[in-house]
Amino acid sequence: MRKVKLGTAEVSCLGIGAMSFAEFYGPTTDENSYAILDAAMALGVTHIDTSNVYGMGRSENAIGAFLRANPGARDHFHIATKGGINRSGEGTQPFDNSPDHLEAALDASLARMGIDCVDLYYVHRRQEARPIEEVAETLAALVKKGKCRAIGFSEIAPSSLRRAQAVHPVAAVQSEYSLGTRFAEMGLVQTCAELGTTLVAFSPVMRSMLTDTPLAEDVIPGLPFLKTNPRFMAPNYAANRALTDGFRALAAEMGVPAASLAIAWVLHRGAHVLPIPGTRNVAHFRDLVKGTELSLSPEDMTRIEQVLPIGWAHGDRYSYDQWYGPERFS
Repeated sequence: MRKVKLGTAEVSCLGIGAMSFAEFYGPTTDENSYAILDAAMALGVTHIDTSNVYGMGRSENAIGAFLRANPGARDHFHIATKGGINRSGEGTQPFDNSPDHLEAALDASLARMGIDCVDLYYVHRRQEARPIEEVAETLAALVKKGKCRAIGFSEIAPSSLRRAQAVHPVAAVQSEYSLGTRFAEMGLVQTCAELGTTLVAFSPVMRSMLTDTPLAEDVIPGLPFLKTNPRFMAPNYAANRALTDGFRALAAEMGVPAASLAIAWVLHRGAHVLPIPGTRNVAHFRDLVKGTELSLSPEDMTRIEQVLPIGWAHGDRYSYDQWYGPERFS
């Protein structure tokens, strides 16, 4: 599998988004998560991307249990986690980027996974009142202490990336990026390329929408995040399902699963782009990995974007409440 530079490391060009290990998109078991990690080792996928708040530690606990049961797995995997969201109930600030909070969160993550260092530590959400330069210094101190090897940020603007980069190299910025969510092309894709920062693309198959088996409409009310997400609410969801039928038809015509084609499209947006889809199913995981094997011609890219032109999706990517934290830019 092709490699992508991430800080000073080289990782597989596809990673695992481990939010799915914590039932974000529906029920799962730790055994399902272990099966995904087994398949990743067999298929050459090396990057795992998790967070301390995914299932309030459940995702990290599953990863830790797998590492303990498979002694060679730690050397295989490049592990990233995140901190900075405050769900302790202490105070009124939902985001805490203070040195004490970020280090304590990282220490707890390390304990859950049974490791002494993560390869990449992101700030999950910026605390607006705290200058990002100060936060970059905090993360740099954690690198010096040997608790993480590289630093990153999630959902920040290109201007914020430049400010942080001036203090310490930023290995990765995580952002939603797919055929249905293309705002990152308004400066973030370009700035990451210029600065040598990896753009870690989450939800690259648009939360199942760009697969052959989108989530059934009657499942969505049972998923706390999606039931209030504009793209998955009526009437937008039906409209989006109808529009993506054309994408599924195109994938079938090309002889590949829709998820594979969606991943291939993201990978073709830049050599520094690293998609991290999540899944609870090994067969689906194999479809995602197959996307790394596809070579798309300029004509193929044109056909894909004729079916799903920029701006096609109905509804915003976040609700009003969900927009609290991510940085908007234009």
